[in-house]
Amino acid sequence: MKYLVRSLILLLLFCPCVAAVADDYPARPVTMIVPFSAGGPGDVIARILGNAMSATLKQSIVIENVVGAGGTLGTNRVAKAAPDGYTLLLMHVGQATAPALYAKLPFDPVGDFAMIGLVTDVPMLLVARPNFPAKDLSELVAHIRNAGDKITFGNVGLGSASQLCGLMFMSATDTKLTPIYYKGGGPALNDVIAGHIDVYCDPATGPTPYIQSGTIKGYAITGKMRVATLPDVPTSAEAGVPAFDVTTWYGLYAPRGTPKPALDHLVGALQAALKDPALISRFAELSMTPVETGRATPEALEAFLKAEVLKWGRIIKAAGIEPQ
Repeated sequence: MKYLVRSLILLLLFCPCVAAVADDYPARPVTMIVPFSAGGPGDVIARILGNAMSATLKQSIVIENVVGAGGTLGTNRVAKAAPDGYTLLLMHVGQATAPALYAKLPFDPVGDFAMIGLVTDVPMLLVARPNFPAKDLSELVAHIRNAGDKITFGNVGLGSASQLCGLMFMSATDTKLTPIYYKGGGPALNDVIAGHIDVYCDPATGPTPYIQSGTIKGYAITGKMRVATLPDVPTSAEAGVPAFDVTTWYGLYAPRGTPKPALDHLVGALQAALKDPALISRFAELSMTPVETGRATPEALEAFLKAEVLKWGRIIKAAGIEPQ
């Protein structure tokens, strides 16, 4: 019996089919799941990134939007997927906030994933419907205070960047807004453009072209510096609300147990993509920059994610938000 077990172990270790799979990866298209709706910031980033990574992988990357439960539905899909390198997750800061927001999270945001690397840090933009009366951020805050809780604020749901940005805005300005919930950033932004909601806070990816065209009003960018594509939009500190400072970030993941050869291919493809002039140019148009190579690694993403889980856990608890 011992001889049989030993023989089977040796067979699995040295079976040429294992090496063949590793050498052959990827042998078919790869799916990148975005846990939010088409047209939103994550979807835009995924399509730009997927196109750039495909050039290195020599296979297409298919973007699939799996919407629901504040991004946890699509994230859980990847956590439970076969660990073969053919299912990836592009997820923002919600990967770090989920443990504090959900009492019965069906996955471990750190332990159930193989890290690939960070992709980009994205500042947030505070915007409003095109006919909103306030001319700048100080007038916006005054208008909200005078209106009580009658001003509506777009919200993509529990744990979303828009929710976190809204919480920080209300805390920094001592105001109260009435949340209107959406399944994704695309529908929320469309309702701002149409004038159905008053105010929205979105990663810069989405609103930038609409601010440029005058379709919506841009009041502040929540990073440390203005962005080149929107030179007339001040930072929140310049506009008089320095405490309103938040950015979101995106990381790329695979299911835990994904073979190292496949992960190595994916890390290489990610790093090559982030140096691609076409991607850099496209990101710049959307007020983003790719992270430096040293952050586009499994080790950097894991360390960063663990720190973000602790940071946002404290912020969410202090805001009095109970896990759902």
